[in-house]
Amino acid sequence: MLLSRPVMDIESWSPDNPIKRESWSTVLTLAYQSLGVVYGDLSTSPLFVFRSTFAEDIQHSESNEEIYGVLSFVFWTLTLIPLLKYVFIVLRADDNGEGGTFALYSLLCRHARVSTLPNGQVADEDLYEYKRDGISPANRGLGLGLSLRSTLEKHRLLQIMLLALALIGTCMVIGDGVLTPAISGMEYIEVPVACIILVFLFYLQHYGTHRIGFLFAPVVIAWLFCISAIGVYNIFHWNPHVYQALSPYYMYKFLKKTQTGGWKSLGGILLCITGSEAMFADLGHFSQMSIKIAFTFVVYPSLILAYMGQAAYLSKHHIIESGYHIGFYESVPEKIRWPVLAIAILAAVVGSQSIITGTFSIIKQCSALGCFPRVRIVHTSSKICGQIYIPEINWTLMLLCLAVTVGFRDTKHISNASGLAVITVMLVTTCLMSLVIVLCWHRSVILAVCFILFFGSIEALYFSASLIKFLDGAWVPVALSFIFLIIMYVWHYGTLKKYEFDVQNKVPINWLLSLGPNLGIVRVQGIGLIHTELVSGIPAIFSHFLTNLPAFHNVLVFLCVKYVPVPHVRPEERFLVGRIGPKDYRVYRCIARYGYRDIQMDDVMFENDLVCSIAEFIRSEGSECNGGQEDLENEERMTVIGTTSTNSKGIRMCNDDEDLSEETSTTKLKEISSPEVPRKRVRFLVPESPQINVTARTELQELMEAREAGMAFILGHCYVKAKMGSSLIKRIVINTCYDFLRRNSRGPAHALCFPRASTLEVGMVYHV
Repeated sequence: MLLSRPVMDIESWSPDNPIKRESWSTVLTLAYQSLGVVYGDLSTSPLFVFRSTFAEDIQHSESNEEIYGVLSFVFWTLTLIPLLKYVFIVLRADDNGEGGTFALYSLLCRHARVSTLPNGQVADEDLYEYKRDGISPANRGLGLGLSLRSTLEKHRLLQIMLLALALIGTCMVIGDGVLTPAISGMEYIEVPVACIILVFLFYLQHYGTHRIGFLFAPVVIAWLFCISAIGVYNIFHWNPHVYQALSPYYMYKFLKKTQTGGWKSLGGILLCITGSEAMFADLGHFSQMSIKIAFTFVVYPSLILAYMGQAAYLSKHHIIESGYHIGFYESVPEKIRWPVLAIAILAAVVGSQSIITGTFSIIKQCSALGCFPRVRIVHTSSKICGQIYIPEINWTLMLLCLAVTVGFRDTKHISNASGLAVITVMLVTTCLMSLVIVLCWHRSVILAVCFILFFGSIEALYFSASLIKFLDGAWVPVALSFIFLIIMYVWHYGTLKKYEFDVQNKVPINWLLSLGPNLGIVRVQGIGLIHTELVSGIPAIFSHFLTNLPAFHNVLVFLCVKYVPVPHVRPEERFLVGRIGPKDYRVYRCIARYGYRDIQMDDVMFENDLVCSIAEFIRSEGSECNGGQEDLENEERMTVIGTTSTNSKGIRMCNDDEDLSEETSTTKLKEISSPEVPRKRVRFLVPESPQINVTARTELQELMEAREAGMAFILGHCYVKAKMGSSLIKRIVINTCYDFLRRNSRGPAHALCFPRASTLEVGMVYHV
């Protein structure tokens, strides 16, 4: 069977092995796949443009000025927006291979402290991805964008506006993801058949971008070959001089002659670049070079030839007869119309694939950065971690697409809606790119102003023409985007309020010290992992637990799993480990950091890496000459510890059924064994050098015994409620909307790593 389930190989994914280092054969393979995924929507635009442009607003005469003017607009729009703006400029602003409006926002968050993530730390700026971008406290204030950066960092309102701008662009992409499949399904077929095809299209998504790309690419290639060949035929057969229309002078003549009608018709011309934003949104599924090659050498010339061929045909058939329609199908030679129609139907269905995959990527970024409810993310490729599938989003898009298809039953109104969504995303991208040029690329402010004025003025012209069609269907993406914007804002607002409650109600360290080494309760064998969102301090859920249960584990670990605004966190920088209170308390803090493109390890791997990171922290602390004196002021001092796979000279852990005799003799490891017990033994393999003191060895012994006894995961199950005296709007947002989203979203991904039998949920009400 052609389609089969993918096999995930997590070990092959690494931030040090990005897609950028691939061979030319791999790049060309990705370029081939991108034709079936990224460019399906853009390549089918010749089906709509001329017909939509001349539908109502322009009644052209016997002269060719209107046709030449439309062709000139199409040529220069395709050249300036997809080719110049996206291929040569915007694609270079990828966030380590990830694209989309939220990738631009993530770049800005790294280069200026504008992130709204509440649990950010200064230590995050020492990550490799920050240094790779040249970001550090030493050079943060350098460059021409100093005043702009400081202004953004000082004003909270500007940071909220920047986030809102990124969310608007994201929501418009999602809205376009609803409209594009509906347009594709209704072009040449009846509504019931279109619905069946849409259901089948969304069903295929779980097979992954890799397989869908290979399946759909031949369809798009056949379609591009057809439209380019037909274009060449029409040019030479009907009007070889149509190339004259490429002069921008014809745009001026077009607007001068048609005036208001020509301006309104720009909404139809805008359809020639629908799908351009998918080149950037789908970047994580492919690579920058593959997308550039596919567009520059295949898609762009094919589209230009297709539009020139249509214009050449229309220039000789521009007298409107009774029942005559201006469209692509009329320009196809009569002998091959039926085969071309069949390919056109297939290409139109494939055309929606680009925006679907782009929606998956953007939702994953939003969810990781705390702006969308947690969803299940399935990685469908063992080589490219950006190729993902999100079941909840897939079926939600399908239901919305079916509703739009059944509700409208007319491609003209849906085309108006799609045009407004597309141009809004492009405007948002232009605004964010102007900030990236200054803050991330450290270029002149003048260059950024020129960028936003040049591309922004072109897009604003199309935006105004699309806005005129608001009541004729363009309201649909606005309504859909508004719904998704409310969901994102409510989730982000509730998450922030919940974290603020944790910060305001965290337990002071003096309270913990007053309990003594036993914390005032019975300490039992084992390791207790207490999940918390806090990166410092003791969460209120811990004191709530102590007041209700008389016993706790001998080793306590406050575990915080957080996402940082970078695509990847290298394994050697994964954990931040510190100590809470004196050594006798055996209480640690461990912060596991992940980028928004990272996937979390399975339960066994995560548990082993977590325990080994604590053991390595104890060993490194024990090798320091501190005279055994505790420094409680350094309670929040954290040490960066890598995973066991990256720390070859550090502590390793193995079970009694693993044979490491050969490895032990070669690496000169020394074994610390626990006393004989009837349960499964766990061993720490400690390097001979540097030497650790007796206290650290004792602490390692207790940690090993606790690991043998078992590990439990204590998860706080919070109920967020608006506190007394809150406004009506806040009570609706928190008590109704956020509570509904929280109850129907996925739990934390790391919570799913632990067996349900080892998980203990502690309920607590948060009054925010």
